[in-house]
Amino acid sequence: MNAKNIVWANLLVLIMLTGCLVVPGRRREAVMVPLLPPVVVLGPEPYYEQSGYHYHYYNGGWAYSRSRGGPWQALPRDHYPKEVRYRDGRPGHDKDRKPEHRRR
Repeated sequence: MNAKNIVWANLLVLIMLTGCLVVPGRRREAVMVPLLPPVVVLGPEPYYEQSGYHYHYYNGGWAYSRSRGGPWQALPRDHYPKEVRYRDGRPGHDKDRKPEHRRR
């Protein structure tokens, strides 16, 4: 087994043990993105924070960033929560406001 295969095998084991997603970063480095829980409860604004990452829910999709101000990256669909709930039982007032996402 060569060194490249060992690195990929270790990354795969790390993902399986931590429940994180490895995505390419802006400078080709790997970034570990924590998975969203099965149920996410949102307040009046469609933001969720967990483990140092900010998530934004918009038009049925999710984006993540290290900062609430971005830059935002699209979160893969298989890492979305199974359900999105709202504290007051209805979607937030800014559902029509377009976020400042910069998707790649």
